[in-house]
Amino acid sequence: MSDTHTPSTLSDQDLAALDAHWRAANYLAVGQIYLMANPLLTRPLTPEDIKPRLLGHWGTSPGLNLVHTHLNRVVKDRGIEALCVWGPGHGGPAVLANAWLEGSYSETYPDVPRTTEGMGRLFEQFSFPGGVPSHVAPETPGSIHEGGELGYALTHAYGAAFDHPGLLVTCVIGDGEAETGPLAASWHSDKFLDPVHDGAVLPVLHLNGYKIANPTVLARLPEGELDQLLRGYGHDPLYVTGDDPATVHRAMAAAMDTAVERITAYQRAAREDGVTERPRWPMIVLRTPKGWTGPKEVDGLPVEGTWRSHQVPLSGVRDNPEHLRQLEAWLRSYRPEELFDADGRPTDQVLACVPEGTARLGSTPYANGGLLLRDLPVPPLEDHAVRVDRPGSASHSPTQVLGGLLEGVMAATAERRDFRVVGPDETASNRLQALYRATGKAWQAQTLPTDEHLARDGRVMEVLSEHLCQGWLEGYLLTGRHGLFSSYEAFAHIVDSMVNQHIKWLRTSRRLPWRLPIASLNYLLTSHVWRQDHNGFSHQDPGFVDHILNKSPEVVRVYLPPDANTLLSVADHALRSRDYVNVIVAGKQPTFDWLTLEEARAHCARGAGTWEWAGTEDGSREPDVVLGCAGDVPTQEVLAAADLLRRHLPELAVRVVNVVDIARMLPHEEHPHGMPDSEYDALFTRDKPVIFAYHGYPWLIHRLAYRRAGHANLHVRGYKEEGTTTTPFDMVVRNDLDRYRLVMDVIDRVPGLGVRAVALRQAMADVRTRHHAWIREHGVDLPEVEEWGWSG
Repeated sequence: MSDTHTPSTLSDQDLAALDAHWRAANYLAVGQIYLMANPLLTRPLTPEDIKPRLLGHWGTSPGLNLVHTHLNRVVKDRGIEALCVWGPGHGGPAVLANAWLEGSYSETYPDVPRTTEGMGRLFEQFSFPGGVPSHVAPETPGSIHEGGELGYALTHAYGAAFDHPGLLVTCVIGDGEAETGPLAASWHSDKFLDPVHDGAVLPVLHLNGYKIANPTVLARLPEGELDQLLRGYGHDPLYVTGDDPATVHRAMAAAMDTAVERITAYQRAAREDGVTERPRWPMIVLRTPKGWTGPKEVDGLPVEGTWRSHQVPLSGVRDNPEHLRQLEAWLRSYRPEELFDADGRPTDQVLACVPEGTARLGSTPYANGGLLLRDLPVPPLEDHAVRVDRPGSASHSPTQVLGGLLEGVMAATAERRDFRVVGPDETASNRLQALYRATGKAWQAQTLPTDEHLARDGRVMEVLSEHLCQGWLEGYLLTGRHGLFSSYEAFAHIVDSMVNQHIKWLRTSRRLPWRLPIASLNYLLTSHVWRQDHNGFSHQDPGFVDHILNKSPEVVRVYLPPDANTLLSVADHALRSRDYVNVIVAGKQPTFDWLTLEEARAHCARGAGTWEWAGTEDGSREPDVVLGCAGDVPTQEVLAAADLLRRHLPELAVRVVNVVDIARMLPHEEHPHGMPDSEYDALFTRDKPVIFAYHGYPWLIHRLAYRRAGHANLHVRGYKEEGTTTTPFDMVVRNDLDRYRLVMDVIDRVPGLGVRAVALRQAMADVRTRHHAWIREHGVDLPEVEEWGWSG
């Protein structure tokens, strides 16, 4: 194995300073887990000094403290801009300890000063009601990474590095986290990192050997096999191993210096000499004991270097005098009297390696992306809107029209490079290929003459991993940029858990005045459930919307624009917004153009409204029936049903209501976009039948509207898991969303209409029967369906 390091230039004084900082951070980490009083041990510990509930994770903290200490040194000595992503899940004690030591924590939270009183507050608030979480979280200065769920650290780190050419992003990866699927895929991110326009990522794989109760896979691999694996991922690993602090400090300093020098050399070669060969970026493999410097043995069982040190090595300290004695000995082993003065302030030796100002890891603006965010230059929608002389007179692919707008955004950000589009190999499939006129697809690996649109400096990012797309974009947004995630609708579910964490991050950040708003996470879900002609049942799932609407109402927004101009209006709003997760569902197949740009803007601003031109109301009385719709295909089916009703039942007063913003269906008390009851009742009435055609699972609409006065009259049609590879219209027939079924629903639910319109109902049923026979014989939809156009 090649693990040659730059020889360590640490003097004995430097070594002593690094060790003092590390010991101070370890002391503070232990104190946070255990103490609620007597922070500097000015008297012997008593049971009353100990928290009643011991929560937190010690095992990973010494390793994180080591990385933080040594990263401080290289940042200060070399004057580099740095950010660190802390992957080990509950490493909060370490990151909080270091933020307090460097002063960034006290600047962010003045009620926790660098004094004895402040140290006590730091300890008391940790994992305590009204305090801070045990994991790295939005409350943690310097963090862009929610540490509660494992797997996303490395993809976040790369997202942060893209288009930040002066930034070094160190990413600590726990060996438990390294077992997750998203992290395994994340190693391939180095094939997308441009050494000219992007910063660098320095992965630090921390192998302390254990998860909560089991050994870890990578820690148990033979050294040669592990080295082959990491080299296969494209890295050149440097190894730091040991349990003697002085030895490990010197090795870690040498590894850090070597890594930074190699990164600098690669960037210089690419930026100044035009070298295009993909670098073999350095990484560090740090192998130290789990729970290092903690109790070696408790109750006759080994603890340090085992899974028993994962959380709280000494339990029952209030009730067990021996454990209390061990805890005090453990804390005093760090010699706190050497590390803090009588007032609790860190000594000059402890702070010798700490950089100043915004160079501190807890104060870097890259971890508070709103500080760096600039407004996105979205071109005028008039330049891209489609002309609509009358509703339904022409059709366009909505996403293809949107592609032109995104091309304009990409071109307008060519110099500032703060906008990216990510997606799993589907940009052109989703009709967004206009982007390639402004940029290529990011790619650093081998290219062939048959390849198209690949570019080292590209800002469209395609990789067949939704996890990577999501993580890259999250890291990009959290560090002050803008973007869009385009995906087949069915497979957005792959990142359900990831978006959960991001929504939680945004919700918490909104309550922290020091965290400035960041650009919204925007999803474009296309190739949707109703048009999977090539793929069939496996690609039919509209449930991502249901998942999103379960989350924090102040953060989530869901839009279902019915045509090209409404998609432009919704996208313009989403791209300019802050601190939201916006989900836009829009088809890529040609769809009728219903609204002019002016009408689309007004309709989208309302979120829901009547389309007077589509109904048969005359304003003299309430409608006999309301036809509601949300989504492009449901809208077309509702208008086709309204067309049939106009022709066959001209005396029936029909109101057509289209919903773009699905949260409008909720009461205002439950969602900021929800309608007050008075507005809902005016739109849908209190007592008339409502036939609602919805893009997704029909039960969602019932759930959103269950408290409305007219809910008993609400009948929803939508997707109900009936699918296959079939014609477009057969999909809606299979799920009872088709125009003929909707007409039958009207006849069944308008009082007195069933008897008068029995012949029409039978005719509608007959068309459905004829449809089934026709597609099996001809392989295409009925002529009256394929050739239908709005004639109202």
